[in-house]
Amino acid sequence: MVESMLTAVDRVTKKAVIGAIKSTGVKAQAIVETVSDLVKATIEGVGDTTVSIQNKAGEIVAGAIEGANEVGGDLFVTIRSTVYGIVKAGSDLGADVAKTAVAATEGAIKAAGKAGTDISRATKEAVNGAIEAGDKIGTQASKAVREALTTSIKGAKDAIKPPTE
Repeated sequence: MVESMLTAVDRVTKKAVIGAIKSTGVKAQAIVETVSDLVKATIEGVGDTTVSIQNKAGEIVAGAIEGANEVGGDLFVTIRSTVYGIVKAGSDLGADVAKTAVAATEGAIKAAGKAGTDISRATKEAVNGAIEAGDKIGTQASKAVREALTTSIKGAKDAIKPPTE
C-alpha cells in the first residue's frame, strides 16, 4: 500500500472534507464551512496571517482534493468550495484577500494537476471560488481579487466575469 505524502494540515483537511462529504453528499456550503473553520483554527493568532495562509493554502487544497477523491466526491465542487473557504477565512482573519485568493488558486491548480484532473476546468473553478468569496466580502475585495487573479494566474482572465451589481 502506498503511504500518503500528506502533511499534518493535509491530513486534517482530508479527514474534515471526507466527513463533510459523507454527511452532506458534497454540499458546497459544508465544504466551505469546514475549510474556513480549519483555516481559522490553523492560522489564528500567528503574526502575519497573510503569509501563514499563503504558506498553508496549497496543503489545505491538496488535502481537500485527496479527501474528495477518496470518497468519490466532485473534485470541481471541492476545488471551488475550498478556495472560497480559504479566501473567506483569510478575510475574517484580516489577511490580504487578493494575496490569499492567488495562493489558494495556485494551490488548487497544483493539487488538481497532481490528482490528474482537468487543469483548465480546475483553474476555472478555483478562480470562480475566489471571485465568489471576494464578491461576498465586498466591493473592494471583489475588485482586488479580480485584479490579482488576472495578473497572477494563467487562464484566469478567461474565467472572470464582471461583478454583478
